[in-house]
Amino acid sequence: MFLKSLTLKGFKSFADSTVLEMEPGVTVVVGPNGSGKSNVVDAIAWVLGAQAPSSVRSQKMEDVIFSGTNKRAALGRAEVTLTLDNSAGLLPLDFSEISVSRTLFRNGDSEYSINGVECRLLDVQELLSDAGVGRQQHVIISQGQIDAVLTARAEDRRAIIEEAAGILKYRKRKEKAERRLEATEVNLLRVQDLIREVRRQLRPLERQAEAARRHGEIVGELRALRLFLSGREVASLRARLTALAGEKATSDSSEKEIRQKLAALDTEVLAAEAELSARGESGVNDELMRVEQLRERARGLAAVIAERRRSMERDQGQLIADDVVAALEADAAQMREELIDVERSLAIAMQENDSLLEEEETFERERTEQGLFHMVQSNEASNAAAEVRGELRTLRNTVEQGAGEAQKMQTRTEQLVAHDAEVAAGIDRLQSELADAETEVGSLRAQLVDVTATREQIELLGDEAQVARAAAERRSARAAAKLEALEEAVASSRARIGAEHLANISGVVGALVDLLAIDAGWDAAVKASLGEALASIVVSDSASARRAIEALQAVDHNGAVLALGIAYGSSSSLPAGVQSVRSRVQPANGAPAQLGALLDALLSHIGCTDDLDAAISAIESSPSSTVVTRRGDRLSPSGWRLGAADDLGSQEVIERTRIEVESAVADLGRLAGEVESAKTRLIAARQQGTQLQSQIDRQLVVVESASDKLTTAINDRRANAAEQQITRDAANETRARLTQYQQRVLELENILPGLEESEAAEVAAARAQTEERATIDAKSAHLVLRRKDLDVRVAGLREREQFLKQRATDTERRLEVDSAARLEAGTRRQKIEAALVAVGLLSDLVETHKASTEARLAELHEMRRRQSDEVRAVATRLDNARRGRHESEQQLEELRERVRRVDVEEAESRMRLEAAVEMIRRDLEVEPEVAEAAPMPDAIEGVTHADRARVLERDIRLMGPINPLALQEFTELQERHQFLEEQLNDVRASRRELAQVIAAVDVEIQSVFAEAFADVSVNFTNLFTLLFPGGKGKLVLTNPDDMLNTGIEVEAQPPGKTFKKLSLLSGGERSLTALAYLFAVFRSRPSPFYVMDEVEAALDDVNLHRFLGLVSEFRRDAQLIIVSHQKRTMEAADCLMGVSMQPGGSSKVVTERSTDALSR
Repeated sequence: MFLKSLTLKGFKSFADSTVLEMEPGVTVVVGPNGSGKSNVVDAIAWVLGAQAPSSVRSQKMEDVIFSGTNKRAALGRAEVTLTLDNSAGLLPLDFSEISVSRTLFRNGDSEYSINGVECRLLDVQELLSDAGVGRQQHVIISQGQIDAVLTARAEDRRAIIEEAAGILKYRKRKEKAERRLEATEVNLLRVQDLIREVRRQLRPLERQAEAARRHGEIVGELRALRLFLSGREVASLRARLTALAGEKATSDSSEKEIRQKLAALDTEVLAAEAELSARGESGVNDELMRVEQLRERARGLAAVIAERRRSMERDQGQLIADDVVAALEADAAQMREELIDVERSLAIAMQENDSLLEEEETFERERTEQGLFHMVQSNEASNAAAEVRGELRTLRNTVEQGAGEAQKMQTRTEQLVAHDAEVAAGIDRLQSELADAETEVGSLRAQLVDVTATREQIELLGDEAQVARAAAERRSARAAAKLEALEEAVASSRARIGAEHLANISGVVGALVDLLAIDAGWDAAVKASLGEALASIVVSDSASARRAIEALQAVDHNGAVLALGIAYGSSSSLPAGVQSVRSRVQPANGAPAQLGALLDALLSHIGCTDDLDAAISAIESSPSSTVVTRRGDRLSPSGWRLGAADDLGSQEVIERTRIEVESAVADLGRLAGEVESAKTRLIAARQQGTQLQSQIDRQLVVVESASDKLTTAINDRRANAAEQQITRDAANETRARLTQYQQRVLELENILPGLEESEAAEVAAARAQTEERATIDAKSAHLVLRRKDLDVRVAGLREREQFLKQRATDTERRLEVDSAARLEAGTRRQKIEAALVAVGLLSDLVETHKASTEARLAELHEMRRRQSDEVRAVATRLDNARRGRHESEQQLEELRERVRRVDVEEAESRMRLEAAVEMIRRDLEVEPEVAEAAPMPDAIEGVTHADRARVLERDIRLMGPINPLALQEFTELQERHQFLEEQLNDVRASRRELAQVIAAVDVEIQSVFAEAFADVSVNFTNLFTLLFPGGKGKLVLTNPDDMLNTGIEVEAQPPGKTFKKLSLLSGGERSLTALAYLFAVFRSRPSPFYVMDEVEAALDDVNLHRFLGLVSEFRRDAQLIIVSHQKRTMEAADCLMGVSMQPGGSSKVVTERSTDALSR
């Protein structure tokens, strides 16, 4: 493999595209000083990937781009292409020729390509490293590098051998492994920190998870127990209801039998009563009643007659009195009052009459229907009394039991109310706690939102500040680079135009570029417009211009001069649609006034457009015009030049750029402070956010616990309220029944004394007929007497009413006509006197009739006593039948009482069943059938299921609040911990593997270096002996025990000298020693080509002869490119390459075979 060609475009002094054709063997590059010979070596180093500007003899990388001359404008890019012959296949590409290219633009962009395909620098270096050309480019020996080999540190000499031996790729692999190892260490520390943090969280969470798991187990066991117990209770209640239904059926059957027995007894009683009634029927009672009625009527008539007599006597007394009108009016008022009293008494009497009529009708109906009124009535009272006593006894027992049940329900209700109050207080407390916790959570979340917003704002501000700082850094760097470039450009421009040679010439005004004031944004357009005129020195007149030209000629320096005060002439004709460049340029402050005329001559005929399309259009419309664009394009009859122009190197631009630099530095400092402040605030905000989130998490646990407790309390209260309602309804129903029973008891108690009296009277009447008959007769007589008395009173009241009404009418009439009243009074007196005589006769007649009635009544009473004895025997038999009926009624009542108890127990059982079913559906969320079918949980020996349920409920209360998410969180955190442990193991394994890789690479480096050093050491000794016959030279390791880092020392002892220090060698000896070292490396690890730049300049003829002998030896194995001024070196070349440069031009190359060149 060898270098086949080298193409340069815009690289340093090679402005034009130049192709250097190369041949195998020795190629010598010759040419005068400054022609650009060494630029060929720089081009090879640059295209092979040199990164340091010093390696291509530049201060900055942009210097490799052709910067222009006074005759040629600067270029915008540099490009070098190196073509390698790969017919031997040393490079790992299936091409016979491989082209490596590198391009650099003035904006700093750089491109690499292999065979026209864009690639990376790393790709180029790896491609060439396989051919023995490393990144250090040891195959290129530039000027000054010969001495640097000897003065370098021992470690730097080692680097040359390592590059030649291909160790650098191992070094690179090791460095990569070490970087990965460092990253692995960082990852290891981070994973360990994460594991510690997870473990710190895992321990308390494990306890919470265990508590949650235990709580879940207890809740599950408790639910199973409650399900089983509830199912058993439901089954028991349903079985009890079935049994109670059976008892009710049995009771119904027994009641039916008792009722049949009662029916038979009732038949017997009726038969006895009928017989008793038949024996008791006679006319005595009827006659007795008629006589008693007559007696009472006589008494009533006597009372009426007496009242009538008293009334007439009063009227007679009133008629005798001869009152005046006032007395009549008083009498009328008194009569009206008496009339009201009479009407009121009459209404009362009528009510008594109605009541008496009802009693008489009842008495007559009973006496007519039953024959023996009093006995039949007595039997019914006895039966009623028996029924009342049985019912009263039953009701009293029921009331007593109901009162007990009501008291139990009242006690239970009070307990439930008290429990409800406790639960309500607990609910209020929990609601308050929950509200406080939720308020706290809301407040913390609001704070977290604010902190998050603040953090995001700080992050945004920090990012903006970072971006702004980066932009400021770039702006500062660009401004600084621009300032440096401008300063260098100004210095270079001053040197190029010969300003220092004209400093003492009178009439020199200054450089044109320093005398201009250009509008902002028009620098490129003005530079494109003025072109090379910018590099001119302005003088005051033509004489000064002549002196300046002579001064430049005297020093053989190129330069341009513009003289003021000369009528250059100007043309202001511009194409349509373009702007005047002249209007954008004015003389700077302090510049001569004549400068305006000079600017008119230079710029008045040049127009400017905003873009290239407009400029082309303007040129097409006016081909003879010159048009520039704002970006620096220039279109003129002499040609179109495209590309942005560099900034003007004027002092004004430099000052403006310096201000930009200072402003950018100030902004950078301010933004750096803002970034640091944002970082500090961001850290504080994140810490605050973490603290708030922790507080929120803690409060959420409190909220969940309070919510669970509140839900439990609410459910408890609902169940309590349901039980209260059921108990209250049952109590109300019981109280209502008790009230009804008590009212019925009061009614029966009020009725019973009368019935018992009637019954006692009936029994006494049955045993003593006379007394009973007398009682009946007395009742009948009493009714008659009451009738007579009532009739008399009613008749008297009606008569009194009529009398009072008539008297009132008379009195009013008398008041109207007093005289007529007095006349009528006499007539009235006569009538009253006659009526009194008639009333006396009637009274005597009534008294006579009354006495006869009393005598007949006594006879009738004696007849009725005899009939009573006959009835007594029948009454005894009737009493026995009634007693048996009473006993059957008691049995029936006891049976009914038992049925009522069964009904109460059934109602209680149904209520308990409904409550149990409601609890199962509400709390256990299953149907009762599921609960009944629930299997019996395993029980602890000696502990019932109910006791176990109470123990579990107590355990749940003692456990306190439980985090329901703890188990899930613990599982997730445990999985994360396991994942981190696996990651930690992976990282540790990676660290071990990387350590093994580094150790293996170290072994490989030691092996390869040891082998390479041994070869180089032998070759150095041989080459030193060849270059210094009789001398001794060798290479020594500074630390043989550390083959990875040991340096290399060179010991050289030329013939006839005893010292070995390199510093004591002469210049030629130093050069030959360095060449011996380099060629020893070349021979030990050959490369396809070597490039040397004037390495033999310090050698005398003898040493040069030895060097050329060494070159001749190597030409068979490698291609050598040597830049030299030595004729003998030229004679040894296989190919000569001459480089020349015309003044103001670029480097040119001529290549000739050595035989052709020497012949000419």
